[in-house]
Amino acid sequence: MAQFTLPQNSKVTEGQAHNATSATTKNARTFRVYRYDPDTKENPRMDSFTIDLDKCGPMVLDALIHIKNDIDTGLTFRRSCREGICGSCAMNIDGTNTLACLKPIDEVKGDVAIRPLPHMPVMKDLVPDITHIVAQYASIEPWMKTESQAPARERLQSAQDADHLNGTDGKGPSACILCFCCSTSCPSYWWNGDRFLGPAILLQAWRWISDTRDEATGERLDALEDPFRLYRCHTIMNCTRTCPKGLNPAQAIAEIKKLMVARQ
Repeated sequence: MAQFTLPQNSKVTEGQAHNATSATTKNARTFRVYRYDPDTKENPRMDSFTIDLDKCGPMVLDALIHIKNDIDTGLTFRRSCREGICGSCAMNIDGTNTLACLKPIDEVKGDVAIRPLPHMPVMKDLVPDITHIVAQYASIEPWMKTESQAPARERLQSAQDADHLNGTDGKGPSACILCFCCSTSCPSYWWNGDRFLGPAILLQAWRWISDTRDEATGERLDALEDPFRLYRCHTIMNCTRTCPKGLNPAQAIAEIKKLMVARQ
């Protein structure tokens, strides 16, 4: 089960209950939302908000925005595009890491439990501290590296090579939006997150390794040749099951491992 990084000697308790519906409301739904404010030094809690779904959109993010705008302005969460592109609203909904903007409320039976991405420090409410994992992303140097002379216009690749990178179904490694749902669902990353790069970052590493325009494959593989950075993946497959974009980080990691063996 997913675990959350909480203040020392603290536990999540039941918090306030907010009822924003009338006695005649027929389309009411209760949302149980994780709350934590480090400035108060209080234990984290789960607040309950009962709202009228006729007053908000169909997605969990719509409900959160309604709660923040009309019930509790102190509720804190990240969001931006609302189209499943930016990855900002990644959180744990009904026990699964996903994007709040892509999660229909109707898919959840009973009360909707909303928590921050698991096993990351919580800055406030539903906002995790992603400083460490972003630094891991920077460590793989996620940009095209070349030594040959640059062409006059741009570095081209064949349609077949582009399909390998992007996926004919749009689910290739280049489609990763860095929401980190996969890494925060991975037990190996929970246990070894200080050194294991995790599925999100390794998927991004594969994105550049598999790009035919990049000329630093050997250098990139050298950087991953480490007992922890790559090989702490035990193919648990949580990453692939939870990816809200339908990508397959586990397969990308397997492809990197195959290249490691092939070059020995």
